[in-house]
Order: sequence, then C-alpha cells, then structure tokens
Amino acid sequence: MMKISIWIILALALVNLALVVNGDDSEKTIVKTVKGKKLCKRGWECLDWSEYCCNETISDIFQPYQFENLFSNRNSPVAHAVGFWDYRSFILASTSFQHLGFCTTGGKATQMKELAAFLAHVGCKTSCGYGVATGGPLAWGLCYNKEMSPSQTYCDDFYKYTYPCTPGAEYYGRGAIPIFWNYNYGAAGEALKEDLLSHPEYIEQNATLAFKAAMWRWYTPIKKSQPSAHEAFLGKWKPTKNDTLAKRVPGFGTTMNVLYGDQVCGQGDIDAMNNFISHYLYYLDLLGLNREDAGPHEYLTCAEQVAFNPSTSSPSASS
Repeated sequence: MMKISIWIILALALVNLALVVNGDDSEKTIVKTVKGKKLCKRGWECLDWSEYCCNETISDIFQPYQFENLFSNRNSPVAHAVGFWDYRSFILASTSFQHLGFCTTGGKATQMKELAAFLAHVGCKTSCGYGVATGGPLAWGLCYNKEMSPSQTYCDDFYKYTYPCTPGAEYYGRGAIPIFWNYNYGAAGEALKEDLLSHPEYIEQNATLAFKAAMWRWYTPIKKSQPSAHEAFLGKWKPTKNDTLAKRVPGFGTTMNVLYGDQVCGQGDIDAMNNFISHYLYYLDLLGLNREDAGPHEYLTCAEQVAFNPSTSSPSASS
C-alpha cells in the first residue's frame, strides 16, 4: 500500500512539473492538418485555425517590461493620455489579427521586426518628444490618444451616401495610428463591428479599440490593387513594373507610403520621414534586435518613392 502511495505522489509531482514547464491548457497549441497543410489554434490569443497560430504568439515574444521600455514616458505628468495606453490593451487588440499573421508570420526574428515596425508608426504618430526631452525625442510614444487642437471636423460630403457624417460628430485624428475623416471611421467601424461613424469618440475612450483601429489600418490597403502595410513590410506584395519604376520596393519605407503617401514619401530626405525610420531602428535596439538586420537603405526609406495615392487625387489613410 505504501509503495502505491509513493508512486501516486511521484506521478502527481511529474504532472505538476510538466504544467510548470509547458504551461497550462490555456496556452496549449492544438494542431490539425487540412489538405496537407498544418493549421493550429493557440490558447486565447490565436483562436482561429491558422498556419500562423502554429508559431509563437505575441505575448510569447513581447513581454510587459518591453512595452514599458518602448513607451516609458507615456504616463509622465506632461503626457496627454496618462493612464490610457497599456500592454494588456495591446495584446487584447492583437487577438483579432494574430491568426491573420500580425507579428506571427515567419520565425521569431521576423515576428519581432514586424512588431518593431508597427510600433514605430504608433510611437512616432503619438509622440510628444522633442530634441531635448528627457530620454530623447524617441522615448515619448503613446503620449497622445487624439488630436489636441483639431482645425476642422473632417467631414467629407463626397461620402454622404456611403459614410454620412453624424450630426455633432467630429472625425479628427484618434488612436494609435490616428485615423481621420468620416470615410475612414466608417470603414474601420464596419471592419471592427463598432459604430464609429456615429461614435468616433469610442476610439479615444477605449485603448483596446484604439490599438485595433491601428492594426486594421496596418492590414488594410487604400485600394485593392495596392498592398497593405503588413504585406509591404513582409514582402508578401510583389511590385509591378510600374511600382519598380516608382521605386516602390517591399520594406519599411513602403509602409510609410501606404499609410501617409506624399505627406512623407517622395519628398527627399525630410525630417518627417526620418523620424519614422529613427523610431523603427530605436525600437529594434530596445527589443534586442540588430538594427543592421533592418535591411539596406532603400528598404528603410521612401525618399524617392512615388506615392501610391498622390494627395491631389486621393487622400491617404491618415490625412
């Protein structure tokens, strides 16, 4: 009897050790094969069957302390969104996109690079840093969650039949990669299943939704014939002959072209463009990656790229 009890105790100890090493069932990877293709679900972060859920999730490769390092001044007294942004909201937002490959594509190094690229846009667009700011100008991302002094309501009547402006609503810039204009709020609301056309203020009231809207923008091309920022960064987009003539190549530089057009690109070596690149390289450093692996100069820049959508013919995503 004593021997049986000892074996039971040893068996229970081994089970507990396995749980400590491998994690509980909430992080378990479930695998199936469909037509020879491996698909997975992974815990609560990657709930839909996907090849990308077979890889590490974002919380596997990106820890709370790293979020704090990237955005160390977001809750300082001079910031304008104190207490709004946090790691939990970012991870929760990402669960809607991880199964699509958001920071779950390729090996860990590729995943981390996309994470750094996306957050570089976030940090740059929400920064209140300047040259002599404490910690330097790159240490002040997520200082804002909305445009502070809107010059207009950003209502475009051209879209009155598809995305009509709600009386009293203002469509100024809000979010982690700020969106502007009624048509962008309308499109984002449709995709995220939120009535942002009637209530654009939801984005400045909910950090998870604010991150989701930014991820939606990262994943959504302005036109169907064009790449999303996600596709452009990872090289999932194959440039046409016209793209090559316009000096548009896969890489970080083209993410700026997708998101901001000629506000940033095709203007030569301007500060507005270099600020995004500086954030990207700085975040690579903080995440423990080698900035030399960011690629050659033509991969990083869009100084000589022709805009996908010149501002004279079509507004860019965040204009």
